[in-house]
Amino acid sequence: MKLAINGGKKASDTYIPYGKQWIDDDDIDEVIKVLKSDYLTTGPKVLEFEKKVANYVGSKYAVAFSNGTAALHGACFAAGITKGDEVITSPLTFAASANCVLYMGGMPVFADINIQNYNIDINDIKKRITNKTKAIIPVDFTGQSVDMDEVMKIANENNLIVIEDAAHALGSEYKGKKIGQKAHMTEFSFHPVKHITTGEGGVITTNYKELYEKLMLFRTHGITRDKNLLNNKKKPSYYYEQIDLGYNYRMTDIQCALGISQMDKLDKFIEKRRDIVKFYNKAFANIKEIITPFEEDYSKSAYHLYIIRLELDKLNADRDEIYEALQAENIGVNVHYIPVYKHPYYKELGYKESDYKNTQEVYNSIITLPLYPKMSSENIDDVVNAVIKVINYYKI
Repeated sequence: MKLAINGGKKASDTYIPYGKQWIDDDDIDEVIKVLKSDYLTTGPKVLEFEKKVANYVGSKYAVAFSNGTAALHGACFAAGITKGDEVITSPLTFAASANCVLYMGGMPVFADINIQNYNIDINDIKKRITNKTKAIIPVDFTGQSVDMDEVMKIANENNLIVIEDAAHALGSEYKGKKIGQKAHMTEFSFHPVKHITTGEGGVITTNYKELYEKLMLFRTHGITRDKNLLNNKKKPSYYYEQIDLGYNYRMTDIQCALGISQMDKLDKFIEKRRDIVKFYNKAFANIKEIITPFEEDYSKSAYHLYIIRLELDKLNADRDEIYEALQAENIGVNVHYIPVYKHPYYKELGYKESDYKNTQEVYNSIITLPLYPKMSSENIDDVVNAVIKVINYYKI
């Protein structure tokens, strides 16, 4: 059992996790309706959910997948990633942003991050492009949009596909428009700690019919009944063909019913998140040992995560000591993320920490504080008080 600083009273009487879903009776009722219906999977709720997401973000198409990683895998398939191809992405992300490239036989190439906003550095993307580069997977880290105009400009100049990893960014905006319509494909995640949840789940949005058709094929074994795609178009209605090698990555009607209900609350959830962020920012504004999140003028973040950066030269502790001290106060802080190149599997592929100076500096000093719509005022106060208590204890 971890003890609070000086063995005193903990900042919070109960453990406050860094993220948590908000499920209400409306959500439960919608799921029960599906459980009592004729379709639990491959039914009408899937298309309804896809249309709802597409309409919300402003894209022509949306394809639902069993999880966000499966969605990224599908996007790499649709982009035509294959053996020998290189795909540039951020190292400060969950491993799925790079793993999806390996699944297709390609090789992830990491570009360093911008030291201010923690997103992929635009100039470093340019330096990493070779004649093997096939795509870019920018990550909207914590919910803040990458400068997509610049990314798309680079892509167009080099004939590259852009798969925007917006797992953190459903409801975020770039230059006044919802994320999900600018890249060739955009991925969103519906894990329980995200802005809405379907339990597990993901979606790809796109404005390109050809990519949409490839995504639909990929999630259903590469099998289709669409007569426009069949080799033999004169067969009866029961007939289907496998025309590519796909996976079973379908989302169920049960999950989609939950997602449809959750989408109705998304804007309220985001408003609550941004209110908490404002409170945190004000509470920490005069603490010189902390750097609060920076939001670009072009971005309106949905704030999946609230990450503080520690000024370690002003503290008598490293990040891990601060992390453990906050955990001892019942504050469920986290670290997002261990850079992908630091994992043993990726080290064996030849990636080196020394190639990513900014990422290393940021990783060594960041801590994720609790942030979710269901936080009470007492929870928020407890987090602030715990951070101030720990920082004051360790400051030089």
